[in-house]
Amino acid sequence: MKMDAIVTAGGIPQPGEPLYDFTQGESKAMLDIAGKPMVQWVLDALCTAYTIDRIVIVGLSEDNGLECSKIAGYLPNQGGMLANLKAGLARVKEINPDIQHVLLVSSDIPSITSDMVDWVVTTAMQTDEDVYYNVIRKQTMEARFPGSNRTYTHFKDVDICGGDMNVIRASISANEPFWEKIIAARKSPLKQASLLGFDTLILLVLRQVTLADAVKRVAKRVGLTGRALVCPYAEIGMDVDKPNQLELVRADLSGRVTK
Repeated sequence: MKMDAIVTAGGIPQPGEPLYDFTQGESKAMLDIAGKPMVQWVLDALCTAYTIDRIVIVGLSEDNGLECSKIAGYLPNQGGMLANLKAGLARVKEINPDIQHVLLVSSDIPSITSDMVDWVVTTAMQTDEDVYYNVIRKQTMEARFPGSNRTYTHFKDVDICGGDMNVIRASISANEPFWEKIIAARKSPLKQASLLGFDTLILLVLRQVTLADAVKRVAKRVGLTGRALVCPYAEIGMDVDKPNQLELVRADLSGRVTK
């Protein structure tokens, strides 16, 4: 099973935001990580993954000098995460009208490898859902990246953080105002829970809902089918949002280069 991938690379840190001193108004995706742009590490993983056919990059252009034989096109930054995803979906459907599912990958998870990409695609495609969302157990993340300062959601049965590589059905339609709010609250599980309903918020606060129950509640609320993939790879959740996270992945990937 192969699918196309959309790489979202539209983030530009603004003055006062954690990474602005490092980017100075330029794209976060182009931050240097062990000798090459952060997004290039992501492309290297996708390019060598046997499950990936073509790649569309949103937020950068050919002028950025990225290398990958699977790149099928670039799109400019559309001004927001949801707009970037919609533009990327439109382009991949234009390239392949018969496409069923698409892999969504953030440009700021440079520690991923092709094996991890292949695991996500093959694991997701064991069923036929609208959305597949990677989650990583706290113990998995802390063992691989101690001190990463991830935000965890505390369920009755597990503490998890979200991953930045997910799969969606290409024909998916969404309530845009609702999804804009969900995306804006992505760093706050409690804010997201409040958007899904007061009962869900209370159950989450009291830790009376399991991960499986939460998936069912979210699916019912948004009118989509979905599945949480409990991912064994912390790298899929190791996104670079803060200076300490940048230094963590720089050290990690510098070690990979010297091996």
